[in-house]
Amino acid sequence: MINLEIPKKFGALVNQAHQAAAEIFRPNSRRYDLAEHTYPKELDVFAALLDGVNASGEGGGGASGVRRTEKGSGIRNGANMSTVLGTIELCWGDLGFLLSMPRQGLGNAAIASVANEEQLARFGKRWASMAITEPDTGSDSAAIKTTAVKDGSDYVINGEKIFVTAGERSDAVVVWATLDRSLGRAAIKSFVVEKGTPGMEVVRLENKLGIRASDTAVIRFTDCRVPAANLLGDPDINKGFAGVMQTFDNTRPLVAAMAVGLAWAALEETAELLAEAGVEVDYDKPADSQPAAAAAYLALEADWEAAKLLTLRAAWMADNAKPNSLEASEAKAKAGRVATEITLRCVQLCGSIGYSEHNLLEKWARDAKILDIFEGTQQIQQLIVARRLLGKTSTQLK
Repeated sequence: MINLEIPKKFGALVNQAHQAAAEIFRPNSRRYDLAEHTYPKELDVFAALLDGVNASGEGGGGASGVRRTEKGSGIRNGANMSTVLGTIELCWGDLGFLLSMPRQGLGNAAIASVANEEQLARFGKRWASMAITEPDTGSDSAAIKTTAVKDGSDYVINGEKIFVTAGERSDAVVVWATLDRSLGRAAIKSFVVEKGTPGMEVVRLENKLGIRASDTAVIRFTDCRVPAANLLGDPDINKGFAGVMQTFDNTRPLVAAMAVGLAWAALEETAELLAEAGVEVDYDKPADSQPAAAAAYLALEADWEAAKLLTLRAAWMADNAKPNSLEASEAKAKAGRVATEITLRCVQLCGSIGYSEHNLLEKWARDAKILDIFEGTQQIQQLIVARRLLGKTSTQLK
């Protein structure tokens, strides 16, 4: 059973995250939406503060705190929960800003999830982005064509990655590559490739619908040589795909938290605009006895609450070393879809105000779409959930 109150030990963290969202993220949101690819320099001071919070063991609002706890540790609300709570607050401010925060990228979450202690010591404080998607490979991660061929004490990587969040600004990239294409998903491993490594090239930056404060890069690897020690986790292909996929069990609740925070911002703004228009949302009356706009708002809020609870459950399970692949995908599927639906409906409920750049509602609607795509699309999440519930393998249910 989950205690639905915020754990008292996270109260200060949540308050600080919300203050940063209100004073740094939200006021500069439109500015960097209009100046795509420009780094939000306001993040430097806040990122340094967050580094200090993470170093203290309290967890933070970014991705680097999602390391799993060993069974029997007795921790019931740990780094995963604090990271999710902080992420919700910060994305209430601006999603693109969160994705632009130094040392809090999705690659950091991958390192925290599967790196051994030596690797964590080497890479834990680097800003790492994640490179999975390829020109011919999106949701089917097992179809990755980028190769990593063992050569002495190194691996030589060749291939191209697209849609790499923070791909230009980060210090390193976590690259998914196959050790042997003939072995399928079992041979997929992830490698940390540091910027400046010969053979690694940022080819271009993408212009996007949303999250414009965040840079999104295309990166090419040509005979890029990396030490074997940079392979995250176990290099044994007999260990299969599960070790690499464990990354998603931690990052999907994180993306769900981003969606929850973004949708919360849209709901809050919409409630204020409806009130100004004389539409009262009454929680003591049935929805069907209220104005249509109020009834629609209540339905959106109920969906949002369900997404938030699924997200908290997935994070809690990770903190308690419980398998959460099903729950992580449920949270990602629900929250990603809900964020898109809520933000678009809020634009509609607010009419011309919602559609205008004088208000952030239209921006939030654009930002929301990526949350239903990256870290596994809506369709992939539903497929994973179906496999888990029906006890089917990926071969049996495609």
